[in-house]
Amino acid sequence: MERIKIKELLRTEPTGTEVVVKGWVRTFRNNQFAAVNDGSTLDNIQLVLTLDEFDDKITSRINPGAAISARGTVVESQGRGQRIEIKVKEIEVLGESDPEKYPLQPKKHSLEFLRENAHLRFRTNTFGAVFRIRHAASMAVHRFFDEKGFIYLHSPILTASDAEGAGELFRVSTLDAKHPPLTDDNQVDFKKDFFGKEAHLTVSGQLEAELGALALSDVYTFGPTFRAEQSHTTRHLAEFWMIEPEMAFADLTDNMNLAEKMLKYIIQYVMNRCEKDLAFLDARLFNDEKNKPQDQRSSMRLVEKLKFCLENDFERISYTDAIRILQNSKPNKKKKFQYVIEEWGADLQSEHERFLVEKHFKKPVIIYNYPKDIKAFYMRVNEDLKTVAAMDILFPGIGEIIGGAQREERLNVLLSRMEEMKIPEEELPWYLDIRKYGSCPHAGYGLGFERFVQFVTGMSNIRDVIPFPRTPGSIAF
Repeated sequence: MERIKIKELLRTEPTGTEVVVKGWVRTFRNNQFAAVNDGSTLDNIQLVLTLDEFDDKITSRINPGAAISARGTVVESQGRGQRIEIKVKEIEVLGESDPEKYPLQPKKHSLEFLRENAHLRFRTNTFGAVFRIRHAASMAVHRFFDEKGFIYLHSPILTASDAEGAGELFRVSTLDAKHPPLTDDNQVDFKKDFFGKEAHLTVSGQLEAELGALALSDVYTFGPTFRAEQSHTTRHLAEFWMIEPEMAFADLTDNMNLAEKMLKYIIQYVMNRCEKDLAFLDARLFNDEKNKPQDQRSSMRLVEKLKFCLENDFERISYTDAIRILQNSKPNKKKKFQYVIEEWGADLQSEHERFLVEKHFKKPVIIYNYPKDIKAFYMRVNEDLKTVAAMDILFPGIGEIIGGAQREERLNVLLSRMEEMKIPEEELPWYLDIRKYGSCPHAGYGLGFERFVQFVTGMSNIRDVIPFPRTPGSIAF
């Protein structure tokens, strides 16, 4: 018989039907009741084995973590906690699990413990929920842009450019690490490397996406990016995924409109398809925070926070207005902020962003027209010559979730900005070319996918929303 997934079985409840289920044992009680999960849903299915009907050689191998296959009849459950169960006729242990050594015993484990056993953490309720939600959010991204007529562009992972200009790059080389070829001035001779020049892992697909947009109109990239940043916080990874749309014939307002629609679309999609997983994570977060001081608890329950973002139009304010509000705020005047806002030009921190969202406006906020001195070279300079047409979207509990801008389409201004920021023209001849041949206003933004999944799941550490986290000093698997 063809296997039926537990999610489908619980949805259809085919009472009286004979079925085959396969999965991993969560618990086995009284040599009679096995709770089995196959990862398709948060819920287990209960298998009922009639006592004395199955050989001890079989039942002694039905341990937590074991993979099994069972054939039986779907019946109404006699116990609490489930509507149906399976009265087993045949059962086979496909893969054994030593109950004395299996790390995931039927009890609550800390996230730190599960991070140390990340190869098994997918089997827990928490991580099953997180990665089903991550999948749904991924699907929502592609559906949203497809419905909007965007073309999915695969930007390169290997690149010679540093889109952000921050220099936090992973070098990729085939040269002998111990004895690389050297130039006459004793520098590594990258002309003899695989690509004939120095190569790195990409930090962003944006620059390449701009090339696509200036021919295909609307494109998006969704792929891995890398930062060699020595950061050990709960918000940073060395490898993460970025969603980066680019639109030709678009300005900053178009950019803000698209970003707001996209965020609401993905949140709604996840809420529609992952109701049980979200409810589980909501309860988990609420229970975990009960013992924390009030000022360390989330300002809203998880599902409440998602609805908050769906039901409110995002407030749009200029950076200048945001600075004025922050300067006049009680936390700033009483020096409660860790970073006190003293003057225009300050780089906003998470505490400032959250104050604007959670305390002042009580809705998501888009800040636009930032000082050019704290933003990247490719952002369009405004008429005041002090600000650029950049925007950040701020969410409750997390602060900035999207950063974007109208791009500088004027060649002379772009060259001037590159000179200001000491970016050599010869590094980006192809990027400058699209300003020479049919340049036009265009705009785009970037959404760090893990930051978004962290927001939607309520997980406190970004390492818990990516399957295989890459961080300083850690590259398991």
